[in-house]
Amino acid sequence: MTNPRPLAGLTVVEFTHMVMGPAAGAILASLGADVVRIEPIGGDQTRNLLGSGSGYFPMYNRHKQSICLDLKSEDGIATARSLVATADILVENFRPGALDRLGLGYDALAQDNPRLVYCSLKGFLPGPYEDRTALDEVAQMMGGLAYMTGPPGRPLRAGSSVIDVTGGMFGVIAILAAVEERHRTGRGQKVQASLFETTAYLVGQHMAQYAVTGKPAAPMPARVSAWAIYDVFETRDEPVFIGVVTDALWKKFCALFGLDRLWADEGLRRNNDRVLARDRLLPEIRALIATFTRGEVIARLEGSGLPFAPIGRPEDMFDDPHLAAGGLERVVLPDGRETRLPALPIEMDGKRLSQCSTLPTPGADDDAIRARIS
Repeated sequence: MTNPRPLAGLTVVEFTHMVMGPAAGAILASLGADVVRIEPIGGDQTRNLLGSGSGYFPMYNRHKQSICLDLKSEDGIATARSLVATADILVENFRPGALDRLGLGYDALAQDNPRLVYCSLKGFLPGPYEDRTALDEVAQMMGGLAYMTGPPGRPLRAGSSVIDVTGGMFGVIAILAAVEERHRTGRGQKVQASLFETTAYLVGQHMAQYAVTGKPAAPMPARVSAWAIYDVFETRDEPVFIGVVTDALWKKFCALFGLDRLWADEGLRRNNDRVLARDRLLPEIRALIATFTRGEVIARLEGSGLPFAPIGRPEDMFDDPHLAAGGLERVVLPDGRETRLPALPIEMDGKRLSQCSTLPTPGADDDAIRARIS
């Protein structure tokens, strides 16, 4: 079965590093675009990060070609400009003004290629902060996400590069919108996405809550939930999350766990009444769930329509049976080892986009790419 390639025929030149820019390029590549990653001589330093950075390169640089250029040399700049002259899309996420100083800004490149869609991914959109350097964690701290994630008084970044990746996704949305507009106008344009504004968009629900209620949103660990039973519960072994989010599911939950007395209490039949009674209701539910193993709880909830979840860890995802059914794709690492990593999480025309990928070594495609533009 052929994998969907909806962006086949589009060419992308990528001047990126770290996560945000490579994530945008990875999405375009997974959708079938021909993506050329321009790396410095010797390769992008992201390849060599330790600790939490060691997964950046393999996760966000699949399905791409690599050419190494010295952008401080005349030859490197000339090669880069030649590549962009025939490209559909450029993606960059370096510091503000960095590519402009090299003669690779939008105004300069659009003169040779007026159809170019130039995507600039930054810390901030134009405004008072636009010249600041930002990282995922900076944006989470500034934009309210870290405040909402940690307990009161203890801001905590989310457990992945959520702003980098989501910011890259907004960049892709802007790119595809510009490509669609180009179908009508024949011209490209510069589009931008940013970390700070992405964070504000994600916490917009809490801003709206304040606008509606006049009360600041409490950090998630201290929030008043919209539902009485919507929490992590300890079992005899491993914890499990359970959510009872409708009145019909409350009836079902009571039946599944033999809570006849609670169901008989008509003062608990409506969701908002259960929320108001949460302090007396939750201890009883916690005590009940603690008598089961996690497996026993899941066996009761499976197929019931009630939201539930075992508490998974990243390493558990390699063996998750649902992901194994099509959500992971084979990746050959630069040292030759094979692993499986999450594929683009969409389906098109009944087909997944996953396909095997070999991560390029630095400059692996130098000769082939240069031959294309000679």
